[in-house]
Amino acid sequence: MTATTDDVWLPFPAEEIDGLPEGLNYLFWDGEPDYPGDPADCAYYVVPYMKGPEVAVRPLASMSAVQVVQTLSAGIDHVEPGLGLLPAGVRLCNAKGVHEASTAELTLALILASLRGLPGFVHGQDKEEWRSGFYPALADKSVLIVGYGSIGAAIEDRLAPFECARVARVARSARTTARGPVHTLDDLPALLPEADVVILSTPLNPSTQGLVGADFLAAMPDGALLVNVARGGVVDTKALLSELESGRLRAALDVTDPEPLPEGHPLWHAPNVLITPHVGGSTSAFEPRAKRLLAAQLTRFAAGEPVRNVVTTTG
Repeated sequence: MTATTDDVWLPFPAEEIDGLPEGLNYLFWDGEPDYPGDPADCAYYVVPYMKGPEVAVRPLASMSAVQVVQTLSAGIDHVEPGLGLLPAGVRLCNAKGVHEASTAELTLALILASLRGLPGFVHGQDKEEWRSGFYPALADKSVLIVGYGSIGAAIEDRLAPFECARVARVARSARTTARGPVHTLDDLPALLPEADVVILSTPLNPSTQGLVGADFLAAMPDGALLVNVARGGVVDTKALLSELESGRLRAALDVTDPEPLPEGHPLWHAPNVLITPHVGGSTSAFEPRAKRLLAAQLTRFAAGEPVRNVVTTTG
């Protein structure tokens, strides 16, 4: 069934997106205070990228005719609080295919920088100090990926040339892939003690909120590295700080809880931690891939065909 209203809210000007179908009324809105039109006339809402949950949810209560809510992120947790404001039957779609390459790149950068001591070399350069020595390699390490969706698989693709001793995979449900078995969260107690590097790439939902707490961290071996490119809420910050301050574990974090990390927070200066400001998907690869996704999705929508990447449908 085609749309009964034809307004589409986009966070890019429509003229900047090649391949948009004709017959829809494209309005530009990237989170500004004023709306570009009446929210009640919006049929397809593309959520502004990285503008936070307050902006994402603000128009939802008035979108009485919306049929699709499209995020430009892999996660949907910033939109979920507003889903109860929508009529039944609205499809919520994520941006699968947009962020895999960029997030996987950053994951490898965080692992290599942490293991090889690059932050220390930068500080040494600032002080004109030659900090030579031996540092851990990624080669021969055992890696555990917690959250084996499309991003987790992209991370493993990029791990392949680094001669890791083993890569283990964990997801919500068990299955077999071309690279090997995928375990469930119930298998973590057996997998964690063998993992030199633990990568978090899982969505934030009730089953993963605070997943990485004191027990999870205690099961990791001494000297292990925790890499979080998922959401800050997957990790219990207080429990992680305890392990970092003891010197037992290391961490590389693209996301934190709270986020943004406020001035004066102890995580800023905890030992053995590398922090990047949630930039896993914020690269030159984002915009062209996001625009291709929107052109493809809206072409299907205008033709009355099923849209892709549907995560949930409101009831």
